[in-house]
Amino acid sequence: MAKRGPNDSLGRLLVECRWTHRQFARAVNRLGTETGAPSRYDESAVSHWLGGTVPRVAVRACLLEALSRRLGRPVTHMEAGLPAPQDQPATDTVGLESLIDLGRQDMDPSRRSVLGVGLFSVALTIPGWTDVIGRAEAVQSGRARRIGMSEVDMVIAMTERVSELDDQFGGRHARPMAASFMVNTVAPYLRADAPCHVRKAMLSAASDLLYLTGYMAVDEGLHGLAQRYYVKALELAGAAEDHLTYCTTLRGMSVQAVDLRHGGKAMELADAAAAASPQAGPRMQAFISGQRAHAAAQIGDRTGALRYLREAETAMERAESRGTTFGSYDPASLNYHVSQVRYELGDVSGAIAAMQLSDKVRYSVYRRARVRHRAVLAERQLEVGHLEAACATWQLALDDYPMVQSGRADDRIKAMFGLLRPHLRNAAARDLYERARAITPPGRMY
Repeated sequence: MAKRGPNDSLGRLLVECRWTHRQFARAVNRLGTETGAPSRYDESAVSHWLGGTVPRVAVRACLLEALSRRLGRPVTHMEAGLPAPQDQPATDTVGLESLIDLGRQDMDPSRRSVLGVGLFSVALTIPGWTDVIGRAEAVQSGRARRIGMSEVDMVIAMTERVSELDDQFGGRHARPMAASFMVNTVAPYLRADAPCHVRKAMLSAASDLLYLTGYMAVDEGLHGLAQRYYVKALELAGAAEDHLTYCTTLRGMSVQAVDLRHGGKAMELADAAAAASPQAGPRMQAFISGQRAHAAAQIGDRTGALRYLREAETAMERAESRGTTFGSYDPASLNYHVSQVRYELGDVSGAIAAMQLSDKVRYSVYRRARVRHRAVLAERQLEVGHLEAACATWQLALDDYPMVQSGRADDRIKAMFGLLRPHLRNAAARDLYERARAITPPGRMY
C-alpha cells in the first residue's frame, strides 16, 4: 500500500457518516465478505488510511461503497481522497464499445475473479426513461453489412434458448455463452446498416439479451457485474423506445436489491418500473405489484405491502382469465411473493403455506427455481421446529441439485449443511446430511 499525506477528505466523510473507526472497519469487512474476499480490518487500519496509506484497489472499492451506503449517495475516489484505479471502466455506458468490453471480459475465464469482486451499489445512478428514449446514437452504424428482421428473429430465438437453459440448469455455464453471442453476433448487427424499424427491433432484442445476462450474473452472485449489464440494457431499451424491456429490467434490478436486503432501493426501483410502463398488461402489472409488496414488507410498510399484494392478485386474475401463458409471471411466482411478504411481516407459518402452494403449481422446467425455493421452504419449516418436514423438503431439493449450476442454489445448500449440523442425532437429518455430502462438491459444502 502506498503512503501519501494525511487524507483529510476521508476524515470529513467519516465525520459526516458519524462513524467511529471501528464502525467503519466493520462496514468495510462486511463488504469484503459480500464480494467473496473477507477481510479483518480494525481501527488501526482506518488510522493508517486517514494518515495517507492508500489501500489496494479492491479495498478502495469497499471503502467507497461503505460510505455510499451510509450516506445514501455516490462517493467517488476523488471525494474520498483516493486515487482512481488505472484500469477503472469508463463511466460512459452509452456506446457500443462499452457493451463489447463488458461481454469480452465476461467471456474470458481469466477475468472471472476480477469481475467477481464488483460490488452491488445502492448509490448506482439509474438512467431515467426521458434520459435514454430514442437515443439511437447509443449504437454506431457502420457499413459492413445490412440486416433485416430475420437477424432480429434469430437474436430473439437465441435469447429464448439461453433463457430455457438458465431455467433448467442455472446460469453458470449459460452466461458466458450469452456474452459470447453478444460480442460475436449481436454487436456486429448493431453496427450494421438497417431500416429504422429493424434497427429499433435489434436494439430491443439486444436489450432483452443484456437483461437476461445480468439476471444470470445475479444467479452467480456477481452483483456488480449484473448491475453493469442491467444499466446497459436500460440504455438500449431507451434507444429502441421499448417500454416493456426497460420496465422489465428495472423490475429485475428491484428483485436483485430486495434479495440483498436493500429494501429501500428495491422499493425505489419497483416504483420506477411501475411508472415506466403505465400501459403494461395484467401479467406485468401483477409482477410489479408483487415485487412492490415484497419491497414494502421488507422496509416495514405493512399497509403498503398488503395493498400491493391485493393489486398483484387482482391483476393475476385478469391475466389468467385471458388464458394462461407459459413462462412470464405465473401463479407460482405470485405465491412466492405472497410467501416473501408473509415472512417479512413475521407470519412464518403463512409463508410456509404459500411457498408450498408455489412449489405445487410451478412448471417442471423451472428446475433452478425449484431447488432454491424448496431449500428456502425447508429453512422456514426448520425455523418453526418441523425438523423432519424440513428434511423431506431438502431431500426433494437434492433430487434436482446435481443438475443445476447456480450460485444461489449453492448458497442454499451451504446454508443447509450449517443448519443440519446441530441435529445430526436425528435419523432423518443424518441421512440427508450424508446424502448431501455424497453429491455436493467439497467447495460448495462450507
